[in-house]
Amino acid sequence: MNLDDMYRETILDHNQNPRNRGHLGHATKTVGMLNPTCGDQIELELLLDDGKVSDIRFAGQGCSISMASASMMTEAVKGKSIEDARALARQFKAFLTGANNGESLGDLEALQGVSQFPSRVKCATLAHNALEKALSDDVDESPPNRQ
Repeated sequence: MNLDDMYRETILDHNQNPRNRGHLGHATKTVGMLNPTCGDQIELELLLDDGKVSDIRFAGQGCSISMASASMMTEAVKGKSIEDARALARQFKAFLTGANNGESLGDLEALQGVSQFPSRVKCATLAHNALEKALSDDVDESPPNRQ
């Protein structure tokens, strides 16, 4: 199996079997984002505890790239410090623009081919932009009311 096939399988696996999909009943931060170009949307919920991302879930709809990227990102940041989670989001976006410093991104590296398609980069970075917004200081820490 060549590298392209392996990457394709990783993306398909995360799209068909998303990790951390759903809602947290006790989120401390909730952020929703939309990619108006294609209609992908995501709601990201985080449980922040003692300076760490203790738990994280996502919900939404979109193309296989955006949903797989969200699944991979949630796996990558769960249990990490807030600063490490922010750094991962920045590193991933740099990776897609060719400015990566060589750090390993795990399964997220399967999305490297997306960099050849600028409109798809927005799909791949949607969850990471939501993560950065959720971890910024200007997001209300009260979760939305769900019925």
